Amino acid sequence: MKERTKFLLILLGFSAAYFIPFLNLRFKNAIMEAFLMLQEYARDHVLLCLVPAFFIAGAVANFISQDAVVKYFGAKANKILSYSVASVSGAVLAVCSCTILPLFAGIYKRGAGIGPATAFLYSGPAINVLAIILTAKVLGVELGIARAIGAIIFSVIIGLLMHIIFIKEGKQRIESSNNLHLGEDDTSFPLYRNIIFFAVMIGILVFVNWGKTENEFGIWNFIFSIKWYLTGILFISLLVILKLWFTKYNLGNWIDSTWRFSKQIFPLLFGGVFVAGFLLGRPGHETLIPSNLIANLVGGNSLFSNFFASVAGAFMYFATLTEVPILQGLIGNGMGKGPALAILLAGPALSLPNMLVVRSVLGTKKTLVYIVLVVIMATISGLIYGTIWG
Repeated sequence: MKERTKFLLILLGFSAAYFIPFLNLRFKNAIMEAFLMLQEYARDHVLLCLVPAFFIAGAVANFISQDAVVKYFGAKANKILSYSVASVSGAVLAVCSCTILPLFAGIYKRGAGIGPATAFLYSGPAINVLAIILTAKVLGVELGIARAIGAIIFSVIIGLLMHIIFIKEGKQRIESSNNLHLGEDDTSFPLYRNIIFFAVMIGILVFVNWGKTENEFGIWNFIFSIKWYLTGILFISLLVILKLWFTKYNLGNWIDSTWRFSKQIFPLLFGGVFVAGFLLGRPGHETLIPSNLIANLVGGNSLFSNFFASVAGAFMYFATLTEVPILQGLIGNGMGKGPALAILLAGPALSLPNMLVVRSVLGTKKTLVYIVLVVIMATISGLIYGTIWG
């Protein structure tokens, strides 16, 4: 470490110790909220959401051939097929902006093009069927429909724009992937085995996180009542599959890949959740940025209110389905319909923890472009919706 760096670190530490208002009540609350939000995230999302997602990502890296990923999601793949599959993936996965990250990293590192990969990254948390139904039930049918249509169109347009903007780098990536072996085991299994194997793992991820709603959605709450039976059946099926179809060598490589994704993503996610909790806190709890300030800034349907809603939504962390009651409270405090849609289109798909991890996979430049595209499109959509329904 250079002497200048050491000096700057010492100066930074001294400045923090001297100037941080540790006795200020709002600052104390912010610190407490940061730890409470981190604890809530660890308890509610790591074991049941992230761990299954890491294992699925590790399986993608080992048991789906690179040729197959490139064929269906590569830069030269059939655009209609690749973007159609990527844009509706959220209807199956029903995950949040953090749980989608290991899956996104897995298909991207396996050779998926930047366009289909980012379409998948956006759609995974944005097109959650239960969340869309809950939006329509609580916030109004027109807002639920606008959210569903907007999210699907968003994912395709964002993916296509990312493909066009980085088309030169995409071609270079294809050439390098053709010349270099990625290092994972390219063990090939019959198609039916892969379909069954991944369907079982995705089923575990979906059912173990299936939540009950306060409103009666019939089949949704019935599935919630039996979700642990379904999860147990799928888990036993997974153990049988691993015993019959996989060697110790296969399993060892799978664990290694899962661990690589975990150590890359976990620290960034936890750091991002801590900072988000420090700045914004959990729903209903005040920290450095007061919730009434946000509510005042997103009233009406101006360009600024929609833009601010998009940016605020992009940096906030929404666990699956929590965006609906949060918005219900903001709308009750005067939030406009346009900004409400802007948050619904930007918030669930982005968050500060999400951005940090995406940057580690795509790099700073691509991540910034992706964030800007989401914010701009959410702002425009909010303006249009607010003009029509405001």
